[in-house]
Amino acid sequence: MHCIRTLRATGLALILGTAWALPALAAEPGWQACAALQTDAAARLACFDQWAGQQAGSAAAAVAPAHAPQPTPAAIAAMANHAPDLPELPQSAGGGCHDERYTTLSRFWELEAGSDCGTLRFRGYRPLSLSVVQANTVNRQPTSDNPLNNASTAVDYRRTEMRVQLSVRTKLAKGLLTSGSGGERDSLWAGYTQQSYWQLFSPAISRPFRNTDHEPELVYVYPTTADLPWGWRLRYSGIGLVHQSNGQSRPLSRSWNRVYLMAGLERGDSWRITARLWQRLHESAANDDNPRISDYVGRAELGLAWNLNRDDTLALTARHALRRPAHGSLRLEWLHRLGDDSNLRLHTALFSGYGDSLIDYNRRRTVFSVGLSLLDF
Repeated sequence: MHCIRTLRATGLALILGTAWALPALAAEPGWQACAALQTDAAARLACFDQWAGQQAGSAAAAVAPAHAPQPTPAAIAAMANHAPDLPELPQSAGGGCHDERYTTLSRFWELEAGSDCGTLRFRGYRPLSLSVVQANTVNRQPTSDNPLNNASTAVDYRRTEMRVQLSVRTKLAKGLLTSGSGGERDSLWAGYTQQSYWQLFSPAISRPFRNTDHEPELVYVYPTTADLPWGWRLRYSGIGLVHQSNGQSRPLSRSWNRVYLMAGLERGDSWRITARLWQRLHESAANDDNPRISDYVGRAELGLAWNLNRDDTLALTARHALRRPAHGSLRLEWLHRLGDDSNLRLHTALFSGYGDSLIDYNRRRTVFSVGLSLLDF
């Protein structure tokens, strides 16, 4: 700060010295003689050229003439002490969507110009995870309300397996409806999530992947800053279109399409709530691999997350069918940062209910998992 004040004071002294020299330059009568040459344009131009050359030399000498009063060190120090301080920006751990001066929701959906990381670049979406799973039951012979989707034989799967999740997204466009608003940015995203259950501990059946779900989606996000009671703020709303399937043929094929509305709230950067309400897109009975899937998996989702500190997050996600019988699910998660400045987390989760995977859409399971996850936010 002392160096900044000294530089400002020195610059002020140079400006004052130049200002003292200007009257002397203005007093020169040469330009008036040149202006009087009205009849001979060539002579008039040559006169001005000669006068301009003389003034350039005089100005260089006049900026700091030997007889001009120079500021003393004491004067410079006095000016520095009275100069206003420049604002100091807070430090950040990264730029744009990695800038921790912004809240988690702002960075995740890049709701503001300062939390923007540009378009057509890969981002993390859901956690990239590798977990060991222990369940109270495993679906050895999947069934469906469509008789064409009932497995004819059972497979000797174990209740202990691995779960692998890959999830990425990219922002396709931004500023579609908010280009004129102050700092806020709406956005259009494409995402893809893949979750696999791998029977790593079943060598007798050649360690197969029991099920793999594929979930591409398209999401539009609109930022808001609506203040709510008790310190909460509505931060975004949006709409999405999602397809989910396990990529298998009958009788193990499972798939459905949904359109959903969503919103997100936050209370500082410690608490956040996310909500989604969806409607399944109609399929004919003959093509429906999993009838009544909404009655089991649910029609709405509510998530609550609490950042205990920079390194620990607790999250609870509830899904509900919004009608009786009240099927759905609960998932409780704890993520702990590994390393001082790392995106790697120890990730533990407890799930109970329907729809942990598509093949289990109508089978209730309780699953405990522990593993590692990478986050990009």
